[in-house]
Amino acid sequence: MDDHSPESMAWWDADATVDWLLNEGRLLATVDDVTHQLGQRLLDAGAPLWRLRLSMRTLHPLVAASTSIWERDEKFIPPVQTSHGVELRSEYIGSPFQAIGNTRSSFRRRLEAPLSDSEHTVLHEIKARGGTDYFGLPLEFTEGAMAILACSTDRKGGFSDADLSQFRKVAAVLAPIAEVFSEKKVSSAVANAYLGARTGQRVLSGQITRGNVEKIRAAIMISDIRDWTGLNTRCSGEVALALANRYFEVVADAVEQNGGELLKFIGDSVLAIFPLEGDADGAAKVCACALQAAQQAVDVARHLEPPLGMDFGIGIHFGEVFYGNIGSSTRIDFTVMGQAVNTTARMESLCRKYNRPILFSEDFASQLTQATVQVAEETLKGYDTPFRILATVQDQ
Repeated sequence: MDDHSPESMAWWDADATVDWLLNEGRLLATVDDVTHQLGQRLLDAGAPLWRLRLSMRTLHPLVAASTSIWERDEKFIPPVQTSHGVELRSEYIGSPFQAIGNTRSSFRRRLEAPLSDSEHTVLHEIKARGGTDYFGLPLEFTEGAMAILACSTDRKGGFSDADLSQFRKVAAVLAPIAEVFSEKKVSSAVANAYLGARTGQRVLSGQITRGNVEKIRAAIMISDIRDWTGLNTRCSGEVALALANRYFEVVADAVEQNGGELLKFIGDSVLAIFPLEGDADGAAKVCACALQAAQQAVDVARHLEPPLGMDFGIGIHFGEVFYGNIGSSTRIDFTVMGQAVNTTARMESLCRKYNRPILFSEDFASQLTQATVQVAEETLKGYDTPFRILATVQDQ
């Protein structure tokens, strides 16, 4: 037997690593932590491991898969997010991951032998970095889903059959642990996509009981498309929907980039809040952020190429709202309610009347440092006394 053959190398045992996975590894905060510590523990156990990669599909509007990577000579490699449509791109077509996904079985390629031009780029890249062997295998989940674990070595002679056997032992234990992390990622992604980051995390932390509400002070923003009904009569449904999605994206980006929480889309309207965090200058800060978000949305919409194709108004108010779960015994919504929300809606409804993109209340204006101007005085629906309706000088 050649002194450099894998069979001549020291044998190692994965049992201690398996015990760690079952007792400690599964309790780590993220799958990235698991991957990084798993790679190091396998190396410490004697595995001829240079690179470890764990990839999982996820359910997210922007991300199709998330990959955690550990390398022996790197302190930390951040996770890689793969966008949707990867199945149609060269990075996936013909790759070991595609082969594993299609066959649901392991993939092995020794890299010391010459690689043909037809073999996937990833194998050429690993070989160019000094890799001598590549071994990938599926981690089977329930209901047909799976993750993929890929191991690479730079040891002369590559992996031995005993190495592969130990990796399979680890994979069998890692699969249900990875599935739990995958489900957590999916739950978090769905909650964030449909409820928003703050609200989504509240729901995941257990605030799911009807009536579980709290009073908070916040800047409330409502945005609404002008003449949405008329737009739908002039355009096809598909065109109107595409325009609405562009509008939602403009407003949502502005809200989130300025620290707000987009709570929901209501028809062609957007409801967002900027909750008061509690510090002495909190009210001024959240109101400044809300105004900045509104102005950003209007400015971005004005300079879009091609143009947005619609106008919209934004109403803003500052006040107290009920924030939490409301609904029936079987269907619950996490939202804000209260007179302050109604006031905000009335502010927005006046944008068209006074031909202003942004209008706000005196309660909101009192928190601003920017110069404001009174646009009108209106007795809003549901009130007996008139409200001062204001705007900034620049928002003509």
